[in-house]
Amino acid sequence: MSIPLKYNLRNLLVRRTTTLATAGGIALVILVIILLLSLLNGLQRLLLNAGSPDTLIVMRKGATSESVSFVQRDQLQALRYLSGISATPDGDPSVSPELIVQPLLESKTGGQEMVVARGVTPMAFHTHKNVSLIAGRVPRPSLGEAVIGISVAERYKGAALGETLQFGQRDWTVVGLFSAQGTVHESEIWVDIDDLFTDANRANYSTIRLTLADNADRDALIRRIAEDPRIALEAKPETVYYEEQTEGMNGLYMLTALLAVIMATGAVFGAMNTMFAEVARRTAEIATLRALGFSRTTILASFVTESVCVAMLGYVVGVMLGGSLVVLVNTILKGVAFQLPSFSTVMINLHFSANTLLIAFLLATLMGVLGGFLPAWRAAQLGVTEALRRA
Repeated sequence: MSIPLKYNLRNLLVRRTTTLATAGGIALVILVIILLLSLLNGLQRLLLNAGSPDTLIVMRKGATSESVSFVQRDQLQALRYLSGISATPDGDPSVSPELIVQPLLESKTGGQEMVVARGVTPMAFHTHKNVSLIAGRVPRPSLGEAVIGISVAERYKGAALGETLQFGQRDWTVVGLFSAQGTVHESEIWVDIDDLFTDANRANYSTIRLTLADNADRDALIRRIAEDPRIALEAKPETVYYEEQTEGMNGLYMLTALLAVIMATGAVFGAMNTMFAEVARRTAEIATLRALGFSRTTILASFVTESVCVAMLGYVVGVMLGGSLVVLVNTILKGVAFQLPSFSTVMINLHFSANTLLIAFLLATLMGVLGGFLPAWRAAQLGVTEALRRA
């Protein structure tokens, strides 16, 4: 015979003050975990969705990111007409040489942040498949013109159509605005590559992007690029490149897990303290239940159920608060500024996923079970006579 759930719920209502206090501690843990996991999910989406398996990024061998790579001009010429590269309707090979510099821009909230300025040719708008111009036009050469991602427009001074950005040795007139489906490129500035060569006093490209032709042997082309003595560069699919960039997030996952353990431990002890106090207060009630024929196992399950119910209340409150904060951060603050391992700043929209809800639910359940088990065990071990004597 089991104890009805409404019995446990009625007990929680009777001691509503301690119930709310304990649930509040659990809700705080859930809130923090939701925010951290939403940040990590947003960072993953920012990077992993930026690449295409049909686009290769070509860099110096051993380079870990675009910002530390360089490609010589003669290597570009040898690369342009390899078999397996697609062509535009005009017959030009889909090969986009690009130059990366990282200037400082002044944000609208004050302070300076490092961003990516990408020198490009018009071909970049073909090889970057998720980039689309939503206002204005592409930059023309030799005029100091720039197009900017929507995150740049929202965060930095002078970043609006017709306004002027100041970095490097000149001013850059903003002539276009582009979207990149919420990926990392929305935090970039694109300018004419020759203008950027002159301004940054560079002689070599940083990377080259190329689009594969239909039915091309991708692996064979990658080997050709690596083994051809005229080229001798490293090529990899964009998807692989951005997956490698997310490997630096392992430390964040460990930090999130550590913070979850620390905060959950505090919440567990809080729940445990509350339940121990309830056992001491309800010894007569426990004796009555035992006298009515309820087994030790039933009483153990009943007290654990009460603890889990408190945890579920904390879970619901934490999810509501966490979800609301995610919406507020994304709509009012336009995301969170985050510094990548390359030291450039990107804007991340927090992403509230089903996996986040599941992880938070499991954590809340674990806190409820652990916080209630020892007090429940103590309650279950009380005999009828001992319980009556303590009462």
